[in-house]
Amino acid sequence: MMNDITVIFNGYKRPANLKEQFDAVTASTIQPKNIMYWQNSMPDIQYDNNYINQCISSLSNTNFGVWSRFYYALNARTNWVCIFDDDTIPGKKWFENCLETQNSHPGLHTTIGVIVNHADYGFERRIGWDGPNEKAELADFGGHAWFFHRDMLTHFCRELPPIDHVFSVGEDMHFSWMLQKYSEYKTWVPPHPISDKEMWGSLKGWEYGGDCHSTAGSGGIPHMAKYLRYAYDNGFRFLLGDKVRKY
Repeated sequence: MMNDITVIFNGYKRPANLKEQFDAVTASTIQPKNIMYWQNSMPDIQYDNNYINQCISSLSNTNFGVWSRFYYALNARTNWVCIFDDDTIPGKKWFENCLETQNSHPGLHTTIGVIVNHADYGFERRIGWDGPNEKAELADFGGHAWFFHRDMLTHFCRELPPIDHVFSVGEDMHFSWMLQKYSEYKTWVPPHPISDKEMWGSLKGWEYGGDCHSTAGSGGIPHMAKYLRYAYDNGFRFLLGDKVRKY
């Protein structure tokens, strides 16, 4: 079935975006079979229950960070899963784009991929909505939207981060690293052509992702760098190979 897709939204500090995300995916050329919603606890922020009630929803009274939505995805009952950051509004052809690209480039698909040039969180370039690509391109890891076969979650869960790790970061690097370590799957950025933004996985990345609620904007970069260093020191290898600056 073409629509054998479960979408997972998550809520934290951006309640205004849920309606726009919901409307975007339900207007897609391929509409998902199920929409699930995971909300981490955030006191004094009110979400629109009209949209929460249209999703298969779980509301937590504890903030379990960004990793929790990937474990929540184990509850999906479709072959394909797409997890969105709460600042990510997809174009109406995003699912169509991913499914078509999976035929030729199976793996983890993301709307913003990065090429690492330094093991302490330095990037050579970004691919996707912040660096349009006419054809599918490899990335070391990516974020904002993840489209993948549900079975790939078995790799995500193979290893856990250090027990003292900050759970507000690192899930994006971890997924690509685990796929590299335990499977043949790679991380791909499907085409994001300038001529057709409806194929993009994120239409308002700079507008919504640059606020103070972003992980980077709220001081998360040192923690991101720490996890990337941890992954590298434990075997994660980057596309630039020996050209990557290690220290």
